[in-house]
Amino acid sequence: SHLVESGGGLVQSGGSLRLSCAASGFTLDGYTIGWFRQAPGKEYEGVLCIDSGDGSTYSAESVKGRFTISRDNAKNTVVLQMNDLKPEDAATYKCSADRRTTAQSMCITPSWLYDYWGQGIQVTVSS
Repeated sequence: SHLVESGGGLVQSGGSLRLSCAASGFTLDGYTIGWFRQAPGKEYEGVLCIDSGDGSTYSAESVKGRFTISRDNAKNTVVLQMNDLKPEDAATYKCSADRRTTAQSMCITPSWLYDYWGQGIQVTVSS
């Protein structure tokens, strides 16, 4: 069982990308899902997280109004839609799934002890 990210790549500043986090071997239903990123020389940052229950979300201030997170239960996938990308959004993005945490806790204090982590995918934004 694992998570696989897709959809990364190179985009110009102001452009959009759609990242997908697909679960293989288990269903994402019942899991809180989070997207995280790490730029060179910086720590991992919680970007957007979505609760397993009511679907409430928590967003980092830096992406509010530009990024959204949503579940596609039919595809067993969580999507991170990134609009109006900026050079400072460039990073390695990873998704994570955990049954025990909330969206806010997951994004504010990420833990390598979560149930699943993806391998990561690169997002590059040219100015």
